[in-house]
Amino acid sequence: MTRSIRFACLAVLVFMPISIVMTGCSVSADGPVPDYQIGSDLAPIPGSITYHGQPRTKLTKAPVGSSFDHEFRDQYGLLVHETYLIQPDRSLKIVSRRVFRSPFGNDDP
Repeated sequence: MTRSIRFACLAVLVFMPISIVMTGCSVSADGPVPDYQIGSDLAPIPGSITYHGQPRTKLTKAPVGSSFDHEFRDQYGLLVHETYLIQPDRSLKIVSRRVFRSPFGNDDP
């Protein structure tokens, strides 16, 4: 067997299990959690601004319909990026959520 064929076989044996492990998805009690969620029915999770209900203070200077971002670590230590929309009654609505997953811990966007 030539040196290049041995190297190719070794690379397959080393990187195949790593790629299989990295393609797994996170599972919660409710089932798999997608990396990116968008829609009008996103429920707050621990760390979300609206997790314990709407904040007591209202964003009075921000225009209705404007959006802002919020980043935090969830209960599993994963980086979460949420986008909120300011409603006409000044309440906040989550319009998108992205969970950054990395097996190496370098998941800062």
